[in-house]
Amino acid sequence: MTIDYDVVIIGGSLAGHSAALAATQLHATVALVEPKINHGLIHHHTLNEIGKMVQQLHNAVNLGIHPSQANTIPEIYLNGATPPTPASSEKSPISTDWSKVMLSSQGIVSNLAELNSPANLAALGVDVIFGNGQFHSSPQLAFAVSDAYDGLRQRLLHARTYLLAGGSSPAIPKIDGLQATGYLTLANIWQSLKEPNPPQNWVIMGGVPQSIEIAQSLAQLGYSVTLIVKHPYILSSIDPEIAQLLQAQLEVDGVRVLTQTSVTQVRRIEGKKWIQAGDKAIETDEILIVTKQQPNLESLNLAAVGVKWHQQRLLVNDKLQTTNRRIYACGDVIGGYDLANIANYEASIALKNALFFPRTAVNYQCIPWAVFTQPMLGQVGLTEAQAKDQFSQDKVLVLRKYFKSVTASQLRSEITGICKIIVLENGEILGATILGAEAAELINLIALAMSRKIPVKHLASLFPAYPSFSEIIEQTAGEWSKQRLNRNTALQDLLEDFFQFRRDWNL
Repeated sequence: MTIDYDVVIIGGSLAGHSAALAATQLHATVALVEPKINHGLIHHHTLNEIGKMVQQLHNAVNLGIHPSQANTIPEIYLNGATPPTPASSEKSPISTDWSKVMLSSQGIVSNLAELNSPANLAALGVDVIFGNGQFHSSPQLAFAVSDAYDGLRQRLLHARTYLLAGGSSPAIPKIDGLQATGYLTLANIWQSLKEPNPPQNWVIMGGVPQSIEIAQSLAQLGYSVTLIVKHPYILSSIDPEIAQLLQAQLEVDGVRVLTQTSVTQVRRIEGKKWIQAGDKAIETDEILIVTKQQPNLESLNLAAVGVKWHQQRLLVNDKLQTTNRRIYACGDVIGGYDLANIANYEASIALKNALFFPRTAVNYQCIPWAVFTQPMLGQVGLTEAQAKDQFSQDKVLVLRKYFKSVTASQLRSEITGICKIIVLENGEILGATILGAEAAELINLIALAMSRKIPVKHLASLFPAYPSFSEIIEQTAGEWSKQRLNRNTALQDLLEDFFQFRRDWNL
């Protein structure tokens, strides 16, 4: 049998591109098959950044500063002086020209798309193939690709191994009237916002990181937003204390949050969309569905090559092999949140196992993830509840510090936030959750400490640059020695009481 490639990567996701690039660096022959170019994730993060920029402009106006000076706020104002009030006759600088905002965002998208372009991959040695395909098992395992421009032409790709890294779409809930009424997803929201008169009222369904980010971004851009989540908290996998703080911030920003609420029906009445959410009837201009991704598996002919799946998720082992040991998978096709860094981690593990001997297992314990809200949310490892379930409660210490104690937070007026580090009594770090400014960066430091098994006491002697947000980690880690001292003092008092009891009774 002729082998064309060491690995064929199927799917045009960012994880697929990352795996293809990594394969070339390992001097492997690699083909990347993708049906079309999709920059939906890039649009999504660009929209988040636009929302943050608009919020910064609002904050600047509240300080009496023109947007052109928003990044150079005079130090005297930060030290407590009252800034001047802008003249009432002056046009409000917040009346942003939406067309200019969209033009700027399109430039960002174009630049990011160029960095991840197939042309760049091809220049590095990746054989990029546009088209749809499916597996063939006879006479040998191969992937047959139909030309994207001429569906009648097929090309058989023979490889030692294959990596499934894409091909998903939103899992649309089955709600009475939803299909007839119409809705948007992250794939087409951008087109709706580019319209001359975009929808002003939005209902967003979904309790995943992207739904939280989009809800806040739209609210910061001045839209009316209702977020509907069926779980008790806006994100089911984070610390409840942090989830409540984040929800409070969303509500401050103008997002109406409905938790533990299910949508039962959708109707269009006199040109408006109506949603029945629990016992509430909500009128809206547009519905946005942001849910976990559902991989498109049926078209790949996986059953013919012995690949099994359950509830629209591929079955893989800890080496990320499917039930066909020559076919690997990563990203949203194997479940979990649709987070790029986790998918990239899975792609790196799957690729190493595909190209070499499959002996590396995935371990998510030290892989951080973040939600890009304001303030940001970062998490790694176990939450407080998970740690106390896994270990006895008396062995788990919860270290907690608030951002208002950090100088950098005061200087930038970003005092909303909390850092929680979960440790064992011996100082081993089990996990951390940070809600606050630069949390997506700060959580990486704790993840690194966990991966290198650095005890929390070393984080307490970090002495970061001053002023910087890294102080929050140093301050939180410093709580470990205080809690241990309190525990030891309590134990000593208990022993003294015990021995005093023995002396009193002549035991």
